[in-house]
Amino acid sequence: MHQWRQDVIANPKVIAIPVMTHPGIDATGHSVREAITTGTIHAKAIRYLADHYPTGASCTAMDLTVEADSFGAPILFPENEIATVSGRLLKTADDIHNLKVPSLDSGRIREYLKANIIASHEVTDRPIFAGCIGPFSLAGRLYDMSEIMVLAYSEPLLAHELLQKCTDFILCYCRALKATGVNGVLMAEPAAGLLSNDGCMEFSSKYVKQIVDAVQDEQFMVVLHNCGNTGHCTRAMVATGADAYHFGNKCDMAEVLRNIPADKLAMGNLDPVTVFKQGTVEEMKQAVIELLERCATFPNFVLSSGCDTPPNTPLANIDAFFEALYDFNDRKDADIR
Repeated sequence: MHQWRQDVIANPKVIAIPVMTHPGIDATGHSVREAITTGTIHAKAIRYLADHYPTGASCTAMDLTVEADSFGAPILFPENEIATVSGRLLKTADDIHNLKVPSLDSGRIREYLKANIIASHEVTDRPIFAGCIGPFSLAGRLYDMSEIMVLAYSEPLLAHELLQKCTDFILCYCRALKATGVNGVLMAEPAAGLLSNDGCMEFSSKYVKQIVDAVQDEQFMVVLHNCGNTGHCTRAMVATGADAYHFGNKCDMAEVLRNIPADKLAMGNLDPVTVFKQGTVEEMKQAVIELLERCATFPNFVLSSGCDTPPNTPLANIDAFFEALYDFNDRKDADIR
C-alpha cells in the first residue's frame, strides 16, 4: 500500500475512489437491510460496482451502527434506508465504568468480516478498503452525541474512559478486518468535526493514532474520514499519522490540500446528496470538472464523494462522474503532449 500510494501521487492522471456501496445494493436487487445483515449480499454489491466502474479502490459499506450494535445499542433497520442508533445505551458514570468491551462474535461483525473476506477474493485488481467507525463517533452513539460533547468538557476523565473502551474494540475489529485480506480501512469519524482542533486532538486523534500505529503498515492503509470537518481540525486529523484523509463537502478541498503532507493522500469531496443523488447528469459533470480544476496542482488529490453515497443514487450520475473524470484526464494528457 505504500507503493500504491506513491504510484497514485506519481500518476499524472487523477484517480477516483467514491465511497459507494448503496448503488451496488440497488443494482443487485437487494434492500439495504439485507446487505448490512448478510455478508454474501454485501459482497455481491461490492463486486458489482468493481465490475462496472473503474474506481481506484473498492469500499465496503460505511455503516456507523455496526460497532454500536455489538455493544448492545438499540438499532433501527429500515428496509431501504441507512440503519440508525435509536436510543441511548449509556446514561451514567456507572454505565461507563461497567461497560464491557464486546467480542467480535456480537452483533453483525461476523457478517461484515464475511463480506470483506469474499470481496478480497473476488476483487483482486484494486485495493479494498473496509469500513469502521472512529472512537469519538462510536462514543457518541453509545452515550448520545450531545451528551458526549458535554461529558468531554465537564468530566474529561470519564469521557477518556469510554473512549479507550471504544478504541480497544475498534482496534480489535481492525485487526480482524486486516486478517480478511483487504488492503485498508476507511475509518469514519464525523463526530470529531464537532470539536475544535485541540478538542479533536484530545478526544479523537490520540485514540485514532493508537489504531493507526497498531495496524497501518506496507500492506494495510488507514484512511481517516471526517465529513464534519470544515477545515478547522485538519491539523488534528494529520496528527494521527494515517496515510490518507477523506473530507466531506463542508470544507474547501483545495484549501484542505494545503494542510496535507505531500506524501499523503487527500480524498473528497462532492456532495453525496445534492450532487450524486439529487443532481442532474450535467450538474454532476460540472461539479466534477470544477473540483478537479481547483485541485489540479495537488498530485496527492483523489476524487471522491464527500461521504457515503445514499440509497437510490442514480447510476446515470455515477456514469457522468466517471465520464467527466475521463474528459479531464484526456485534456490533461493532451496538454502534457
